[in-house]
Amino acid sequence: MSRPRIALIADPTSPEGCRDYLAEAVELLTGTPPVRVDSRHFETGGGGRAVRDGGRLRLQVPEEHLDLVPDVVVLYEIPPHRRAALAGFQRLLEECDVATLGAGPDAWRTATEKNLTVERFRRDGVAQMETVVLSRPTDGEARDAFEGLGGDTWARPVVGTGGNDTFHVTSLDRLAEAAAYYAGQDTDWLLSRDAGNVTADGQRHQFRVFVLGGRIVHAREHLQPEDDTPCNTCRGATPVHLGAHGLPPRLAELAIAATASVGLPFAGVDLAVENGGVVFEVNVQPAFVDGELPLVAVPYIEAHLEAHALATGARPGAARVPLGRGDRLPSR
Repeated sequence: MSRPRIALIADPTSPEGCRDYLAEAVELLTGTPPVRVDSRHFETGGGGRAVRDGGRLRLQVPEEHLDLVPDVVVLYEIPPHRRAALAGFQRLLEECDVATLGAGPDAWRTATEKNLTVERFRRDGVAQMETVVLSRPTDGEARDAFEGLGGDTWARPVVGTGGNDTFHVTSLDRLAEAAAYYAGQDTDWLLSRDAGNVTADGQRHQFRVFVLGGRIVHAREHLQPEDDTPCNTCRGATPVHLGAHGLPPRLAELAIAATASVGLPFAGVDLAVENGGVVFEVNVQPAFVDGELPLVAVPYIEAHLEAHALATGARPGAARVPLGRGDRLPSR
């Protein structure tokens, strides 16, 4: 069987570097690197052209002399504020004969806009901390929400990334600072009751759970020594790998339910074990850390190859490069 043509479409302005992990995973599994394409070409108003060609998807970027009909599209590392501009491209992916786990724009939007996530969790009974969505609130409205949530809360924008623009709000002065900041950004925001997710030695902690195809492929715990700082690795939290089976069953079930609730085939779910288990958010394209090339990136690319094999009637795994005896995947 010939190897599938794989387009890795990502935003090169992102600092996360997921595209490098995924490109390495493609080459490990198929023996050939993917064709890397700048996602911005296919945003609304972009200079690229994506069209149906006899039922297939054709990608054209004249300025880069690209004319490609891919078998597989890996769409990843799109910053939250740029995702809406790719909605038309995602709909085209759904219509064409191309294997992808890019998911539709509705699922992306539900997970990206946290006010929609909150409403979806309420509808589906996914456990979360009590949350109020605020849109240009008056001082009194913000104060009432803060006091109603117990006076120990977290404020975050409706659309954000990496724990940026997030405030631990425990006083009216801090509340006023957060409200003024979001007003200056002209954005709606959320205020949530603190989960009390602090270890016995005083570290803030939470779990990042990778869900793929309705199963857990990996999990890690994040330990943050700064109590007022989010538990993101890019904000100084230390990741501790737990593996696919290192979670309490309740958290595993909750992560799978949260991913299904927003409609994604793959996600990184942030949650805490406190309060019986609660979900903070579902990440459409979670970032990878050292050690997750074989644990997350490779299974994610394998899922694309399996989808392609299923669509073409090929034997699953036929396009993969077999590892020799004693060969191991890198631990990057």
